[in-house]
Amino acid sequence: EVRLEESGGGLVQPGGSLRLSCAASGFTFSTTPMAWFRQAPGKERLFVVSIDSNGETTYYENSLKERFTISRDNAKNLLYLQMNNLKPEDTAVYYCAPYDEYDYHGDDFGSWGLGTQVTVSS
Repeated sequence: EVRLEESGGGLVQPGGSLRLSCAASGFTFSTTPMAWFRQAPGKERLFVVSIDSNGETTYYENSLKERFTISRDNAKNLLYLQMNNLKPEDTAVYYCAPYDEYDYHGDDFGSWGLGTQVTVSS
């Protein structure tokens, strides 16, 4: 079964940085495109960034490319999200999942992890 465990979130001041991790199992991670999503309080879950299986191609939500960097370590089944210059509007629960080009926001995915809370506040 697909299992996803996000970690690395926390409370940070505006302008600060966090590095999120996603440990994956139950599927062939090294051949699977992956993505990060986030859901703010009272809002719908939204796509953040995706990465292909070998880490060569990435796609970011337009406003985030300057500040966020996605990467992966296929030998360890780990996905990362480096987040810099964080802003209050980045506050959300962050989730990882396999990326499906026909399911941009993950609406049809059913094996979400618990996510990791990122709170940006002074």
